[in-house]
Amino acid sequence: MAIPEQIARDIVDPKAYADWKRSHDAFAWLRKNAPLDVAQLDGFDPFWVVTRHADILNVERQNDLFHNEDRSATLTNIETDKKVREMMGGSPNLLRSLVQMDNPDHMQYRRLTQAWFMPQNLRKLEDRIREIARGFIDKMAAKGTECDFARDVAFLYPLHVIMEVLGVPEIDEPRMLKLTQELFGAQDPEVNRSGKEVSDTDTGLANIQATVADFFSYFVEMTEDRRRNPRDDVASVIANGAVYGQPLGHLEAMSYYIIAATAGHDTTSNTTAGALWALAENQDQFRKLKDDLSLIPSMVEESIRWETPVKHFMRTATADTEVAGKQIKKNDWLFLAYPSGNRDEDVFEDPYSFKIDRSPNKHVAFGYGAHVCLGQHLARMEMRVLWEELLPRLKSVELNGTPTRVQANFVSGPKSVPIRFQMS
Repeated sequence: MAIPEQIARDIVDPKAYADWKRSHDAFAWLRKNAPLDVAQLDGFDPFWVVTRHADILNVERQNDLFHNEDRSATLTNIETDKKVREMMGGSPNLLRSLVQMDNPDHMQYRRLTQAWFMPQNLRKLEDRIREIARGFIDKMAAKGTECDFARDVAFLYPLHVIMEVLGVPEIDEPRMLKLTQELFGAQDPEVNRSGKEVSDTDTGLANIQATVADFFSYFVEMTEDRRRNPRDDVASVIANGAVYGQPLGHLEAMSYYIIAATAGHDTTSNTTAGALWALAENQDQFRKLKDDLSLIPSMVEESIRWETPVKHFMRTATADTEVAGKQIKKNDWLFLAYPSGNRDEDVFEDPYSFKIDRSPNKHVAFGYGAHVCLGQHLARMEMRVLWEELLPRLKSVELNGTPTRVQANFVSGPKSVPIRFQMS
């Protein structure tokens, strides 16, 4: 059977992710009644919705059978797809980053910066990251007893870290934050480029194009600078890198910068904001964590599962195959529903409870297999360090108003988390 229309709408509607309960209810219904089935909606090509943890892993581990690049790597409607292909000479993707690549290109491009993001290299950065974290906690303390944790801390701290790793000067960080929010929040009138509801393809696409063009112009300048004056930063690696013995193409280089600059902080910001929101709502968990700071690493894992900032990626079948007893045809499109996988009752006991000591916690928030998130170790380190510095000083915390979420069906999380707190 095809997925009921209202359930399918709740999967694609950005507002359902701002509501959170709506999207989670839809996924829960699917796991129970139609764990792998086809969504058919006006304006969209039909697509399979993969909701179970095991099936997501099954698709993710078979990179030759399920491609990222053949069709759009994110859910897009027919009209947008057509326009993007016209603009991009047949390609369904506006960018060509690691996310939109398959092997052998994916492996070659990933190798360029992989060493930068490995734990042994990141250990050298830990002292500096701790210094940055302390700076933001001091600013939070200076606000007295109230702040918006999302806007005042969670958005800015990971941004500062990744911009330093990338090599973007601090003065340009507000610009990078704004462009990132415009890109990922293109469906949200409060953060998108136009500042209004986007009801038609032309406006939505024009907003994203303008944002991407701004990123390109910034990073073209940076590339020229790093070619003249290479430094010990990721921008210099991209600017001077070679793949197959040739410098990176313009689209590939610009896309590399954008994925590093945006995914490098937004997902961590979402998780950090979501973690404090969850702790404020679950005082027993907050007290448990305060009493035993050795639980911080497992709390970080639980907050990643809980928030799951990347809501989906799309894959395209390269041949007829079978997943969970269903016949998938060549060129079929699959929607990997990560928030659903991370609430799968067969894998997670009591999945709708925030448990800081959850173990095991085999969440799929970073993806799996060849496309597993390149920055996962940096993200974990940033969050661990922030909580190690904040929790000993944070005596109490509670919500001070109603938190809100971004309207977006690709990458999203809290928009505002107003809190009342006491620091020691």
